[in-house]
Amino acid sequence: MSDDWLTGPILEQLSSGVLVVDEEFQLVYLNTFLQRHSSVQLTEAKGKSLFKVFADLPEAWLRRKFASVLELQSPSFSSWEQRQYVIKLPHLRPVTSSSQYMAQNCTMLPLNDPSGRRHVCMLIEDATDAFVYQQHLQTTLQKLEQSNRVDGLTQALNRRYWEEQLKLEVQRAQRYQQPLSLLLFDLDKFKQLNDQYGHLGGDCVLIELTARVRGLLRDTDWFGRYGGEEFGIVLTNTALAGAMEVAERICLAVSSKAVTFNEHSIQSSISVGVAQLDAAGERAHEVLIGQADMALYNAKREGRNRVVSYSAGETEFQLKTN
Repeated sequence: MSDDWLTGPILEQLSSGVLVVDEEFQLVYLNTFLQRHSSVQLTEAKGKSLFKVFADLPEAWLRRKFASVLELQSPSFSSWEQRQYVIKLPHLRPVTSSSQYMAQNCTMLPLNDPSGRRHVCMLIEDATDAFVYQQHLQTTLQKLEQSNRVDGLTQALNRRYWEEQLKLEVQRAQRYQQPLSLLLFDLDKFKQLNDQYGHLGGDCVLIELTARVRGLLRDTDWFGRYGGEEFGIVLTNTALAGAMEVAERICLAVSSKAVTFNEHSIQSSISVGVAQLDAAGERAHEVLIGQADMALYNAKREGRNRVVSYSAGETEFQLKTN
């Protein structure tokens, strides 16, 4: 007794695609799943070249796959992670995805008909759910990685990650004997600003400040929030003279334009300390931070809204005598 009564209904009701081609890659069979999703009817497509019926197929790749299955008489497999889809089929999932097409796992099997003629049967499994889940997972991981690096308010680098990059850049500068400079700056009289306009006003100024500063930096510079209203910038391959120029431009960009908050015009300024790397050893980055911090302190002492560079003699003297 023939098993057609069993295999036929099973193939037609599968929620996966079944496609069969002969040795010339002419279409022999499409089950209902593929006909429904592709709008290709077997009665019209049977006997035609698979690559004419489905013009968007990756023909060269699929020919190699089918030829291997026929020659070796062994299965071949392609996952959605290797190639998102083989046949462009719209997915019907009510999910958010970057692609409108069904993600597919495809298994290609050798198949002989009763007369011994060789065919290839391709099984197409809908893997859209796994594809979308992986997309959401990657997006979540990217956001988590971003939050581990970036300050939530200002979008500058957070202190931990910024210090890690400073340490790496110091090591690189020492290894290749390249100049490196550090800027430390903070907003002048920030407490008074907060008292007058509230913390939301202070936050608005910090956000605007970082946006202005970021626009003046190179992609190779590292800009981070060191703490509160204090920020740091690592200027790679930059000697002290160049760092001073950058610092002056930043200082002017902040003071030359007020920040608007709740119809209030808030005038702000920064004080900047600048230091060039001259120390050696594993703690060189800590020494550099200390030197830039000394220069920042002296910028405050000299009246704020200015740039001061570190000087091994004069700066230390000012710190000791004031």
